[in-house]
Amino acid sequence: MKRSLVLLACLLAPAGAAVAETLVVDDQVKLRESTVERPSRGATMQAVEQKYGQPSQRHNAVGGGTPKHPPITRWDYPGFSVFFENDRVIHSVALGG
Repeated sequence: MKRSLVLLACLLAPAGAAVAETLVVDDQVKLRESTVERPSRGATMQAVEQKYGQPSQRHNAVGGGTPKHPPITRWDYPGFSVFFENDRVIHSVALGG
């Protein structure tokens, strides 16, 4: 469980940045903007499901033992994953490919 929370923290660290993918090609850092439409921060689980349909996979919540560590849930869709705190989107990640 601790490993999952650390991974989630690493994924959420750049949450305030513009939606872009960082690539390193021949020792040069390049940014590529994501064209995958994803849910926006604050959307409810119900709104995400209405707009994007059933996820291909729903992962069990991690955390949730205390108010300081609320439950975090991940839903996977083709092309992106969505992370929820309780029932609200906190981040969505486009999958490379």
